[in-house]
Amino acid sequence: TARKKFNGGLRQSMRLESESFFAHVLREKRPATELLTANYTFLNETLAEWYRIEGIKGSHMRKVDLPEGSNRGGILTQATFQLVTSNPTRTSPVKRGLFVLENFLATPPPPAVPDVPPLEESAKGPNKDLTLREVLKIHAEQKLCASCHMRMDPIGLALENYNAIGIWRDTEKGKPIDASGQLMTGEKFSNARELSHILASARKEDFHRAVSEKLLTYAVGRGVEYFDAPTID
Repeated sequence: TARKKFNGGLRQSMRLESESFFAHVLREKRPATELLTANYTFLNETLAEWYRIEGIKGSHMRKVDLPEGSNRGGILTQATFQLVTSNPTRTSPVKRGLFVLENFLATPPPPAVPDVPPLEESAKGPNKDLTLREVLKIHAEQKLCASCHMRMDPIGLALENYNAIGIWRDTEKGKPIDASGQLMTGEKFSNARELSHILASARKEDFHRAVSEKLLTYAVGRGVEYFDAPTID
């Protein structure tokens, strides 16, 4: 079927997916890691068509079990995440990697080095046909930038199959997308779903700390301070 245009109704459906998903995990007392690894999501007809998932009719959101091998499942594969971590006209592996480090692993990198030219500067001239992975490699060659990019970029590039508005794609500029990578802590992955499972297993303690920090921030209405460490522990 033809995919509908991106509009306000679709955007609202995307938001409802994430809100309904979180509410289900909370109310049903599911493990927090299911936020990353769930084999289900919440869809209506509009969002199901966007995701190319068949058999969903009507405007109401409902829990949908995802088929084996689905490229959806968990927050990292939801369109809300893809939208808020993209630039207006393209994906941003840096933003996506930074978002995961800050919000899912509680390990934000240091501030960016000042006066670094934007990524687009590395994608001009002879580099205009390079994939974003190839352009990032050039962009991150400066030693001052390399250490942070080594932490952010593999995470963000694992999500390159999802474009800036959450549509799955297999290629970029006619080349197959390589979503494989390795975390700084050594865990290797081939795609976003494998990365999600690593965050929920090998890096589970970091994820639980991140969730605890976010819930405490929400509960007390301020940012986390050093003296909150015992409470978070």
